[in-house]
Amino acid sequence: MSKLFLSLHVLAAIIAIGPVTVAASMFPKAVTGNGNPELLHRICRVYALIGISVPVFGFATAGVMGVTGHPWVIVSIALTTAAAFLLALKILPGQEKAIRTRDVKHLAMYTGIFNLLWATVTVLMILRPGSTTGA
Repeated sequence: MSKLFLSLHVLAAIIAIGPVTVAASMFPKAVTGNGNPELLHRICRVYALIGISVPVFGFATAGVMGVTGHPWVIVSIALTTAAAFLLALKILPGQEKAIRTRDVKHLAMYTGIFNLLWATVTVLMILRPGSTTGA
């Protein structure tokens, strides 16, 4: 069962988080250039909703593997929560505002932090520092 949950967790992360990070990164340039910011914003919104499956399958995987209380999992949960709040409270509303006003102030910074949070979570998932599950 852990292999199934882990596979679903990794697939969800690739399918959902990848498009959000790319679309959000492309958004500021699309607003100021000849891009399609409305399409990129829609991609971010839709894949953000799909992205909810990533922590769901992550919790299921951690539970089956018995590592829910391990520090690398707790830190990953905290970073994932921070990324979700950043997306929901700063990036998506900032994109909506930028579509109306063409003002992309701070969007690139928030997107960079969002991407850095996900990169850190990915590294933690691979390295699993202190894990006894045999990384």
